[in-house]
Order: sequence, then C-alpha cells, then structure tokens
Amino acid sequence: MSLARHSLLVVLSGLVVTASVAAQEKPATENDFYRITTLPIPKGVVLEAGGLELLPTGQLAASSRRGDIYLVDNPFSEPASMKFTRYAQGLHEVLGLSWKDGWLYATQRCEVTRMKDTDNDGRADIFETVTSDWGITGDYHEYAFGSKFDARGDMWVVLCLTGSFNSNTEYRGWCLRIKPDGTSVPTCSGLRSPGGIGMNHVGDMFYTDNQGPWNGTSKLQHLEPGKFVGHPGGNRWYELTDALGKRPADPKSGSRMMVEAKRIPELLPPAIYFPYKKMGQSASGIACDTTNGKFGDFKNQMFVGDQTHSTVMRVDLEKVQGRYQGACIPFRAGFGSGSLGLLMSKSGAMFVSGTNRGWGSRGNKPFSLQRLDWTGKKPFEVLTMRLRPDGFRLAFTEPIDPATAAKIESYQLQTYTYIYQASYGSPEVDHTKPTIKEARVSSDRKHVDLVVDGLQVGHIHELHLPGVRSATKKPLLHQQAYYTLNYLAK
Repeated sequence: MSLARHSLLVVLSGLVVTASVAAQEKPATENDFYRITTLPIPKGVVLEAGGLELLPTGQLAASSRRGDIYLVDNPFSEPASMKFTRYAQGLHEVLGLSWKDGWLYATQRCEVTRMKDTDNDGRADIFETVTSDWGITGDYHEYAFGSKFDARGDMWVVLCLTGSFNSNTEYRGWCLRIKPDGTSVPTCSGLRSPGGIGMNHVGDMFYTDNQGPWNGTSKLQHLEPGKFVGHPGGNRWYELTDALGKRPADPKSGSRMMVEAKRIPELLPPAIYFPYKKMGQSASGIACDTTNGKFGDFKNQMFVGDQTHSTVMRVDLEKVQGRYQGACIPFRAGFGSGSLGLLMSKSGAMFVSGTNRGWGSRGNKPFSLQRLDWTGKKPFEVLTMRLRPDGFRLAFTEPIDPATAAKIESYQLQTYTYIYQASYGSPEVDHTKPTIKEARVSSDRKHVDLVVDGLQVGHIHELHLPGVRSATKKPLLHQQAYYTLNYLAK
C-alpha cells in the first residue's frame, strides 16, 4: 500500500468516525419516543371528530361535529388495512362517546342518546333518548361534552354557556351527572367553555375550561360535587335545584382566585393552570395513562389536548391539604389539526382527534384522526414536580448527572398569577422571583430537592432546567414545568 493511499484511508476513517459521533449527538426529538400515525379518513368524509370510543369488536368509534359517527376497522394496524364505515348520522355535534351494555352512548348538544345495531349490518337502527334535561338556544357556543361511565355507572356532562358570558337556558354553565335510569343530578356550577372531560386513575372527574371571562387562562378543574368552579354566569339556575345548596356569593371582579376562594367556601380553584401561549391557548380532551407502563414512564398521569397549538400536554397531580394541584409539562406537538378528543387504549395507544373549524390551529388540516404510539425508547424528562414545605422535589425518568443537577445555576424559577375578573382573559400579573437556595441530589440520582425561599400561594411556579443533564450527559427533552400552587404543603 502506498503512503498516499494509507493517508487517504486514515483521513476517510476519521471522517467516518466524526460523522458517526455527529449522528449520535443529534438532539433527540419527540418523534424518537412517541410517533404519530395518521388514520386515512376517506375522501369526502368531513370527520371533525369530537368523541372517541373503542368497542368490544376492536373498532374505534369517532363522532363528527357534523352529526355522523364512523367506525374504524383495524385502528391499531397500518393505515392501509383500516376501513371507515358510517354507523349513524343526523345527530347534533356529538362531543362524547361511551360504550355500556351493548349500547353506544352519544352526548349531543341537546341530549344524551344511546343507540345499537340490532341486525348486524354495521349501522345503528335503534336510537333512544337517555336524558335531555338541559336547554339549547341555537347559540354557537352551547357545546356539551360527555364522559365515560364512572364506577357508579354515571355519565357526567359539562355544558358550555350561551356565548362567553351568559346562561340563557337551563343549566348552561353546569355539570350534570346522568344516573343509569336517565335521571340528571346537578353536580357543579361555574363552568364557562369546557373543552373535554375525563377521569384520573382513581376515578375522580375533571374537565378543561378555556380562557375568557373569569378565566385568566385555560385550566384543568376537578369536578367535586357541590362546588362552584369560577364563572357566575350560570348561577341563576340554583333556583331550579337544591342539590348544591344555596347559591354561592358572586366573586369580586379584579381580585385573585385564592383571595376569592378564602371568601367563598363553595369556590374550588383549578387544579392546573395552563400558562397562556406558553403551554397552549385552548385546552381540550383528557386521557389518563392507566396502562401500567405500556405508554412509557407516565403511569397514572393525565394528558390534555390543546386545540390551538395542536398538542398534547402532560399533567402530574398531587393532593395538598385535600385539594388537587400540580404541574403541567409539554409532551407532544405536531398533530395534523387542532387537538380535540383524546382516548387512551388499554394496549397503550393514544388516539387524538382534531378540528380547526371556528378557531385556527397550528396543525393546518381542517380535521384529523391520529394515533400516538410509544416507540419503547425512554425520553429524559421531569417525571414529577411535587411540593414540599421548603420547595419542590423533582423526579426524573433517568438517573441524573449530579454535577449539573446540584448547581443552582442549572435552574430558573419565577412565579405569576392571573386576574380573576369578569372581562375576557388576563395578562400575567404579580410576578416574583423566588430564590433557589440549594439543589440536593438524592443518592439514587433520580431526584432533586430544590430548597426555595419565596413560594407564592395562588401563583404558577414556572421552572426551567436548562443546565440539568442525565448521567449520559443528555439535556432534558422538555426543559420547563409549570406548577399551580394553591395550597402550601404542611
């Protein structure tokens, strides 16, 4: 071998090694861990899907805002093997589907309906009204979202106001529970514009509400029976029922949520605020990971869609002084349309339906139906952010590098809140900058205790972790978390 040729091989070998190292150092993306598969909606079908349910046959039911329900064969397979069949039509903007005892239940604007296919031709042929104990006026805003059945066999329905401010017909701005016999039970007041409803892993019910009057930003709200959740526009309907007791006092516009919660015993603050534009602008459907590891490391955590940002967000809740609060963390972006309905399967696949009619979305498709699957690779993430009397305890999905995780400079923390007011939305207000005094790394290198001076009741605590690295020197896939602190740990 000539010297020139030997030198060339050495140089080429070095280039290969350099290229290989560069490939290995390429930053991880969400797609490396959770991949999106688009279900092939047939040409001519306008599937602005709102409700999703899996049937005992293995088919996926998807309801359209235009009043159709389609069944999808082979929804867990590759798109080429999937088939769409129209199961029902002529309904009124179905935004909730649930299966029970051989019936498919659909929550329409005007009622809960159940239906079944008795002759096995793939189309529903019996339709029965379960309840219609609320009103509609024709206003565009009067959506109705229905839950899955809870442990008692009840379905929960959350009802949007008439427009953003008013309740012009019965129980608009309320949550009703629908008993197995069809009886409706008024359960909570104070709703404005729900975008979805779902349970956590222990069966407690939550809904999402969106920025507007009395909502400074979008939120995740526990539906605790008997509580008032913030918007007084529908409280006129206390005159129809004594199920919740007396009408609560009206909140004072221009105040703060936790100030009013101390003054009004019935007022329950949000479990989670989604900081406006930072996390999203239109919170929507809810799913909970009860798959015991089939969807990754996020066992029992909740996922919430955002219609405007076309995303799915992750939520880690805890109870402090008997009330839910916790952190929200980015999870997955890039859905085809505005994320609306979420459904987690027992096998660990999440279905996400989308629409952008009426509101724009980052996903530029007018509608979409997609599946999110875990690839088996684990992202380096903040797993949980939990409150302690002296700060926060962070858990991570992988062991951390103690040198970076112990540096105070690896973290940035600020707080703020929103004005609780009758006018639309709110800017961030009352900013503070708590001092991180110490970052203590646990012996197992999977936890960090942040000792914080200056925790603020009623504030979102916005934490950034740009300097934290894993034991293998990887940065966090998502470097921010937002903790809603309503109550202090004792």
